[in-house]
This record gives sequence, structure tokens and C-alpha cells, in this order.
Amino acid sequence: MPRRASSENVVKFTKSAVASLAVLPGQSERIVWDADLHSFGIRIRASGNRAWVIRPPRSGGQSRLHTIGSVDAIDITTARQTAREKLGEVALGGDPTKARREARAKASVTVGSLIPRYLTDKEQRLRPSSLSNAKNHLNNHWRPLHDRPLTDVTRAEVAARHREVAQTRGLHAADRARAVLSGFFTWAIREGLTDQNPVANTNTATKPTSRDRVLSDEELAAVWKSCRDDDYGRIIRLLILTGLRRNEVAGMRWDEVDMARAMWSIPASRMKNKRPHTVPLSREALDIIAAVPARAGRECVFGSGEGAFSGFSRAKKSLDKRLGGAAVKWTVHDLRRTTTTGMNNIGILPHIADAVLSHVGVKAGVAGTYNRATYETEKRDALDRWASYVTSL
Repeated sequence: MPRRASSENVVKFTKSAVASLAVLPGQSERIVWDADLHSFGIRIRASGNRAWVIRPPRSGGQSRLHTIGSVDAIDITTARQTAREKLGEVALGGDPTKARREARAKASVTVGSLIPRYLTDKEQRLRPSSLSNAKNHLNNHWRPLHDRPLTDVTRAEVAARHREVAQTRGLHAADRARAVLSGFFTWAIREGLTDQNPVANTNTATKPTSRDRVLSDEELAAVWKSCRDDDYGRIIRLLILTGLRRNEVAGMRWDEVDMARAMWSIPASRMKNKRPHTVPLSREALDIIAAVPARAGRECVFGSGEGAFSGFSRAKKSLDKRLGGAAVKWTVHDLRRTTTTGMNNIGILPHIADAVLSHVGVKAGVAGTYNRATYETEKRDALDRWASYVTSL
């Protein structure tokens, strides 16, 4: 049992007795123990701070001082009852400071401290552009949350900051930032760092967009005809002919294209599903690629600066302006949906259309484990038939 220094440090705690306690001359602090409840005391410091404490016995005779709380904030009755509970917890093998230590540990894990770890974890899973966007949103748009303990961030805080971003950066930027933060908290939950995602059930700044838009033949023809003989126009036409994603076409590299074999081989690192993909090129697609002006030192087919083609927003606005009276309301990703739907409409089997677009499709799960067919012949036939249909429009 803990030893008391002298009888003068043992006092029957009453309101008046506690109020009269003070450090002795030359002391920086003093601990006085209660005469009624063993191991329950008060620590008094020369600065004037006074706190209720306990010193429960430990195995081997060692003990530590544990603080219950400030004397100014907790009355004697409450402090004594709390002391009994904690001392009883120790007697049963518990740790009276576990909850407090865990709370301190959680408080030290802030949103900002976890962002580098999250981005490092996602480096091999996200495309470079997606990783860059995540880094921008987390480090800039969500900076006001950086000092907040991860487990303390509330839905109200997220909603308030989301509104600020919408006002200063625009509605779509705010919703993208919201999506990135939600992904961050989902990752944190799976890492066992928190139990909730405060982004869940917050409002979006924009209305949800339809994901089933398919262009009619007339609209598809209007988009095709409005494309100029420039990089963006060629990218749009190749998107129509191949059904691939925007960045997959815009990032095409010369070393991926075999003009003699009419084959385009995209490495796994450039595909969203992280699987290598081969695209048999129709005559129409080959003509588009062959028309790209040679640019010395450029590894990418499209674009003039460093890396792949950029400037999609401005080019899309220009194309929409040329569409004019056609009033085609569309997004670039609608072309992918339009291509697979059009292929099915002209009699191409669904699993072949899925193979063309590099969808998992019918090869998901167990089927994908055993079905290793690449359908190269069928894919070439499908893309040739689709190209002929598109140009006939």
C-alpha cells in the first residue's frame, strides 16, 4: 500500500478543511490524503492549482498518481465517489486512466496528420490525375479541418465548409471536394481509426445528374460533324469509335499503337480497372491517328505541352457552341454509354461489347477466374461494324 509521508498530510476532508489547505513554506507542491478513504487525496501546487487525486496500489508495490479533476470543478462528495469507483476498478484489475489515455491518443490523430498517409496509400490505386485532385482538395479546400481530431469532426462542420467552398470555388468544385473527403473518411474507417464518416448525409451543391443519357443517332452525328480537325476533335471521334474513357484516349502514346497491325495496346497503369487492354483499330480510327501532326520529342499522341492533352473544359465549350441549334445536352462520358448501347442495337453481343469497353461484365467473379478468352477477333469485328455504322450516319 502507498506510504503517507507524515501525519500532517492526512486530513479528514471537509469543505472547510480542504479550503484551508496550502503548500508549506519552501514547497512547490503538496499532497494531502483523506483520513476516511485510503489512497484518495488532493494535490496542491504553489501556483494555486488544486486537484483531486488517487494513488492506487500496483503489483510489486509500485503506484502512480492519477488525477480525477480540479477541486474548483468537482465537489468533495462527487470526488470521493469517483475515487471509490476508480479504486474499485483497480482492485478488479482495471486501469482507471485507460479512457483518458485513449481519448488523448485519439485527439492526437488529426485530419491533417493522416492526409500524407492516406495519399501514400492511394498512390498505387489512383490515376495520377485523381491523386492530384485528392491532394488539392484535402490540402486546400479542407485545410480548416486539419487541426481537428479525426474522431471529433462533425457533420455540421463538413456542411459549413462545403458551403464555403461552393461560394468561393463553385458548386462542382465543392461537390468534388466533398466526394474526396468522404473517400478519406471511408479509408480511415477501414483502417480502424474512426467509426463514422461525417460526410455521410450532407447535402450536395448540385443536383444529381442522370447516368443513363444515350445520344440519339441524330445527336451523335451532330457531335461528330461539329468536331474540328484538331486534337480535341480527334479525341472525341476516337471516343465514339472505341467507347473508351476520356483519359484513356487523351493519354494515348505512340509506343502503344501498332499501325501495321492496327492494334492499340493500353498498359494496366493507364486503365481505370488496372487491367491491360487491347483495342483493334478500325480503318476510321487508324485514319484519325495517322492525321495527327508529328511533334518532335512527344511521347503522347495528343497535346502540345508536357504529358497528355489538357484543356478539356475550354475545348468542350467551343464544341458545344458549334453545335448551336442542335441543342445537344451531353457529357463526354455519355459517348461511352452511347457506344455500348449502339453496339447492342446493331446486333453485337453484350459480352463482346463489354470486352470492347474493358468492362468486367460477364467475366466477373468465378466466371472471370476461368474465362481467359480475349475475344480479339470478335472485338475487331465489333469495332469495324460500329465504325461503319457511325460513319453511315
